[in-house]
Amino acid sequence: MVMNRFRKAPAMLAVMASAMLWSCGGGDKHPTSTDPGDQSTTTGVEYNVEEGFQVNDYYGQPDGPNLVYIEGGRSTLGSFEEDVLMLRDNIERTVTVASFFMDETEVANIHWLEYLFYLKRDSSEEAFSNALPDTLVWESELAFNDPYVDHYFRYPGFRYFPVVGVNWLQANAYTGWRTSMVNRRLAEAAGAEVPEGGGRIPLESGFVLPDYRIPTEAEWEYAATALIGTQWLDENQSHKRLYPWDGHATRNPNGPDMGHFLANFKRGRGDYAGIAGKLNDGAMITDNIYQYPPNDYGLYSMAGNVSEWVGDVYRPLNFQDMDDLNPFRRDGHHDEASNYDKEGFQTIIDDHVRVYKGASWKDVAYWMSPGTRRYLPEDSCTATIGFRCSMIRAGSNY
Repeated sequence: MVMNRFRKAPAMLAVMASAMLWSCGGGDKHPTSTDPGDQSTTTGVEYNVEEGFQVNDYYGQPDGPNLVYIEGGRSTLGSFEEDVLMLRDNIERTVTVASFFMDETEVANIHWLEYLFYLKRDSSEEAFSNALPDTLVWESELAFNDPYVDHYFRYPGFRYFPVVGVNWLQANAYTGWRTSMVNRRLAEAAGAEVPEGGGRIPLESGFVLPDYRIPTEAEWEYAATALIGTQWLDENQSHKRLYPWDGHATRNPNGPDMGHFLANFKRGRGDYAGIAGKLNDGAMITDNIYQYPPNDYGLYSMAGNVSEWVGDVYRPLNFQDMDDLNPFRRDGHHDEASNYDKEGFQTIIDDHVRVYKGASWKDVAYWMSPGTRRYLPEDSCTATIGFRCSMIRAGSNY
């Protein structure tokens, strides 16, 4: 018995030494996501041996095209503007929004044309047809907007103008296609095998991105307000914002562009851009997605140009009707569609009506306040609504 005990001693010592190496990390080091070591801290079994558990290299979430980082935190969301419609559907409330990524610009015509090109090449005729934007949104019985019907989407001069005539369902489908295209490119760059037929590349690979998606309303409002620019000392903000910039005015108060409008919006009845020789906001319809100064997160046109779809189903918001961490409404939970008289034509509210945020080229300044909100059926589209994408910051607890 004693001899057997001593025979086992070298093996026991090896395991103990291995455990000590892990606990001390060859010094003071603990395993991390980017440096997990060569073997398991719970079984001692080596990684990446033949037919063993494979732990791929990981260097952090790759940079996604057009995305900028939005550091999350606590914020008071809700309408900071006078409630002129007396809806009380976005009362001020304190929430925490986790860090995420968001497109620095709205999705433009050139991006949607690229999408259509690959759908026509790689997908069915039905998928291609379903993705076509409705260019007839420019039509009006009492206006001559016919040139926009034929030219706005396809003419090269409008390439970097925001795509419109796209409903929420089409925008949501685009996010899935974009995810697939970006991750295939990342897989090819990593020298990995790309699945046939557009199959999903496993997240465990370490080189692909999480899904692109339509932002939640809380993410959009938080990012538009960009209160990181008002940060002062320790957890203090010097002021709130009515718009995505400082002050109560819509004109630039500083520098060589002093007096110029900071967004593309409707100045008043019949006034979309000013007078000839001094077209102040420079756009009678939409404008280039990079035209106006970005906010403090580096996001362009979070006020004006086009309104933007967000992910939430519309309901009036109150303190009892939300989570206070990453709030998001996906259906009529706690506020069923049966509460609303859609059948009697008193409302359009049901579980297929989505929120859209921000002002468009056709809206007055009131709607440029990030807390304002409107809604439309998810299969509806207009010449004033576009969208941008967002993405979680994976592997992070803030």
